[in-house]
Amino acid sequence: MSHEAAAAELLARFDIPAIDLALVLGSGWSGAAAGLGDPIGECQLSDLPGFAQPVVAGHGGALKVVRAPSGKIAALFNGRTHYYEGKGTDAVVHGVRTAAAAGAKTIVLTNGCGGLNPDWAPGTPVLISDHINLTGATPLHGAAFIDMTQAYSPRLRAIAHEVEPGLPEGVYVQFWGPQYETPAEVRMAKLLGGDLVGMSTTLETIAAREAGLEVLGISLVTNLGAGIAPEPLNHAEVIEAGKAAEPKLRTLLAGLLERL
Repeated sequence: MSHEAAAAELLARFDIPAIDLALVLGSGWSGAAAGLGDPIGECQLSDLPGFAQPVVAGHGGALKVVRAPSGKIAALFNGRTHYYEGKGTDAVVHGVRTAAAAGAKTIVLTNGCGGLNPDWAPGTPVLISDHINLTGATPLHGAAFIDMTQAYSPRLRAIAHEVEPGLPEGVYVQFWGPQYETPAEVRMAKLLGGDLVGMSTTLETIAAREAGLEVLGISLVTNLGAGIAPEPLNHAEVIEAGKAAEPKLRTLLAGLLERL
């Protein structure tokens, strides 16, 4: 399978026996990961079997391998394939499955998203406590009955609270995209129990749980959801919010890397 080939290439390229954890850096998160850990090596994701170069601005497309202060080896995936790209769910979760095949036991999934709570200003990181998958899709094949009761690890969320006390938590709702949600869809997501809306993460979490990975999900609120703020939505504000929040996000990621 291509994720096994990609894992083998990753380990051989960087001359390491395994990785311990992986971070997937979504929109707005790339700059925050600069300087994390002691560098072991770097390549383009597209250099590994089964990966394509990211098509979304703000997803750099590099794979960095670093040694954390704890001595653990972490792989930083700077970009992802989104479901709306039409490449199928296996492509969407290829990074997750590659990380698991390379030995990871923990994965941190990040994204940039719309916030439904007006108290969460752009630049606010929010821990994902649960999700609602509105894509109608799954990366699982056949009768794979995976428990999702605690898809987002309470243990890892507790560690994140040690790093940054007071981090809010919320339910992430994934829409198909790539168009932004309508105000009516945002109201629906809120009625369903959602606090955050976006176009990634849930399918990766399902695949991660199938592979036995412990998952920490973190959303960066880059804008208020459609209809909550009067301004129209655009991707430029996603990038701008990420840049403005870089110091805060870097402190959070560095603290997590020390503890995971």
